[in-house]
Amino acid sequence: MALARQRLLTLAYEDMETVRMLPNSFPELEAVARDWTKPPPDAVFGLRVPVEFASLHASVSRRCRRLVSGPYIYLTGEDSYQIAIMGVQGLRVEIVSDAPPPPDEPPPPPPPPVTEMPATFNLELVPGQHVVLETTVASADDVDMARMEDGTVVDGQFWGKLNIVHDGGTHTVDFTGTRILNPDVPPDMLFDSRVMSKLTTAAKPSSVKCHLSILSPAQQYCDVILSVNPLWRLELTWPPAQPVNETKVKYFLRVHPGGALEHFESEMVTTSLYYEAVPDPAMVDPNDFIAPRNGYAMTFRDFVPHLMSVLDQLGMSMHARTNFINNNISAFSAHKNIAYRFLSPSKIAAAIDISVTSDPCVFTRLFLIFRGLSDDDVGLFAGAGEKEANSVNWREIVGWSENSKDTTQFRLLETSVFEVT
Repeated sequence: MALARQRLLTLAYEDMETVRMLPNSFPELEAVARDWTKPPPDAVFGLRVPVEFASLHASVSRRCRRLVSGPYIYLTGEDSYQIAIMGVQGLRVEIVSDAPPPPDEPPPPPPPPVTEMPATFNLELVPGQHVVLETTVASADDVDMARMEDGTVVDGQFWGKLNIVHDGGTHTVDFTGTRILNPDVPPDMLFDSRVMSKLTTAAKPSSVKCHLSILSPAQQYCDVILSVNPLWRLELTWPPAQPVNETKVKYFLRVHPGGALEHFESEMVTTSLYYEAVPDPAMVDPNDFIAPRNGYAMTFRDFVPHLMSVLDQLGMSMHARTNFINNNISAFSAHKNIAYRFLSPSKIAAAIDISVTSDPCVFTRLFLIFRGLSDDDVGLFAGAGEKEANSVNWREIVGWSENSKDTTQFRLLETSVFEVT
């Protein structure tokens, strides 16, 4: 499929910019600009084009010459707009507004600094031998220990390394760690030699492999934004996504009714977006992610046809089901027995969230987690086998909707697979 050359519009307001498709008329341009900036009703609102971005005809036109003020051409109606865009491949339009800023509220007085705190360390010297150190932490130079310079409160649960040194007359305590943002971690969790041995023997967790397809009833343009939890990081996106910040990337696409996606930045046409995300290794516990209380186990030979049946219940076409199995059969076949579960939409969004500039949009997100089991481990899943898995209402668990089959709706289908090891 050949990509037709599109004319793009860059809207600028103060230090903000956005890229849109170039409207055909001045009223459409003004509507796009007002929808983006949302000015107050009584605010002065104007549009201007730097002369170097306007068409050559605009710079010499007698009708436009009266609208030129310094380095700008001011757009006042359809005539000036059509002259400005004549023969150009793109246009930059600056928004001029004198909307008064909202009045500033006086900031609350800062709390008193914390320069001293009690501290308790429960330490395991060797397996079975524990010691408790109770002390007081004092701030050097009366620096506030409760808040950073920007007001960020320093509190919460932290995982990391505590280094205690007694070397002659040198006695120091240093701690380096990271705050735990997952609310599911119990506050009384004990970090002991058993946990340490698991961390030292654990391999790097595998990445979540995601495919995102978009089905639109008509050709349209949209932005797709992926946002990951700070405990996750995006390792790969294809086609390459545009980074927004450390935890967010964006695609600007033109979608077609047949499922084709035109990615303008890479000038590629594809049927799906692909991305991989890796979780913080410290947060991955296979026995917790998939357990008899939330998952089901069976042999590899039973798992594949069972999974095909589940995917059929979830509305996937035969072509989509086949691709899903074929893309992951190598990972499945590496295990004699497999335990698995599907995540609910809220748990998926807590790790990787998706937003799209099309409303309404029907989201169907299928996130499969699985792990291999030994013959001994299969016994732990007594009462949570294939028979029990067949009776589960997977549509309710994944939030499946009949609208996902409605061809008149703008639909998004994401399939993700994560092997926990």
